[in-house]
Amino acid sequence: MSEYIIALDAMGGDNAPDAIVRGGVEALRHFPDVRILLAGPEARIRALLDEAGDVRDRAEILPADDVITMDEAPMLAVRKKTNSSMVQAMLAVREKRAGAAVSAGSTGAVLACGMLRIGRIQGIERPALAVVIPGVKKPFLLLDAGANVDCQPRYLVQFGLMGSVYMAGVMGVEHPAVGLVNIGAEPEKGNKLSKETYQLMQAQTSYRFAGNVEARDIAMGDHDVLVADGFDGNIILKYTEGMASAMMTMLKTNLMASKVTKLGAALSRPAFRKFKRTLDYNAYGGAPLLGVDGAVIKAHGSSGETAIMNAVRQAREMLVGDVAGKIREGLAGLETDDPTSIPEK
Repeated sequence: MSEYIIALDAMGGDNAPDAIVRGGVEALRHFPDVRILLAGPEARIRALLDEAGDVRDRAEILPADDVITMDEAPMLAVRKKTNSSMVQAMLAVREKRAGAAVSAGSTGAVLACGMLRIGRIQGIERPALAVVIPGVKKPFLLLDAGANVDCQPRYLVQFGLMGSVYMAGVMGVEHPAVGLVNIGAEPEKGNKLSKETYQLMQAQTSYRFAGNVEARDIAMGDHDVLVADGFDGNIILKYTEGMASAMMTMLKTNLMASKVTKLGAALSRPAFRKFKRTLDYNAYGGAPLLGVDGAVIKAHGSSGETAIMNAVRQAREMLVGDVAGKIREGLAGLETDDPTSIPEK
């Protein structure tokens, strides 16, 4: 049986280290083929592992006395705090002591750490942060969600490859449909970046390009992967999160407006609970950082043990699906970055 070793930043996030360690232990109980390296203060982690019982032999401690906090400058912290829990977890991947790393720490630090301490897959110019978002028909993957604010067309083409490989290898989607976020569905719509990217995506042979996607169609979930530069992708993500919260608040206000609506709310409670679970980030685990030479999952900063367990599951599935290896293979089918060399169709 294959063994999947995952390094867990035990000190990252609002609920560290207790929820992180408990989530890691829960993952060990769910997945007998997983071994976890917990990076953090040795004495503190060992005390929390006293409750691990039957899975204690598959949990190892990576001593790390430093912590990268949320308010530190990410790049500077990653360079200076070499004995931090996050850096030690990432170095375990670089040194092949682990195949994947999971952290609920600072997003900026995770991005910097992935780039500096693990490194890019050869041929990938910019790693991208990807987020699974629930849609009307099915969940879809949005990337880049904020790692690269300024992009060139070839970066977006590579994002499409990485997203397609992830959806196939982790989410089990056959022949994922990749869409390009734009202000119109027609090929000639958009700015210079989107027009050139469209041509390149249409010419490549590594994944199924399904054309432009307007913002109003994003939530329908017709596409499996949505590609955008990090500026637009982050706006889409934050607006989606805010709108979901606002809709739930407005719905609750209206349902509590009268005795009749309160009765209707009581009768519909099972449906509302199911709907709320659909929007719960804990079920998805975290956001993969695609393009680094290994598997990296950025868990939500407020992750509890369930979210951490699912983030470990997500990292395991990236290893099972050999996402990094398949991204390498797919690079051969990507075309030149010069749109003028591509004949119009």
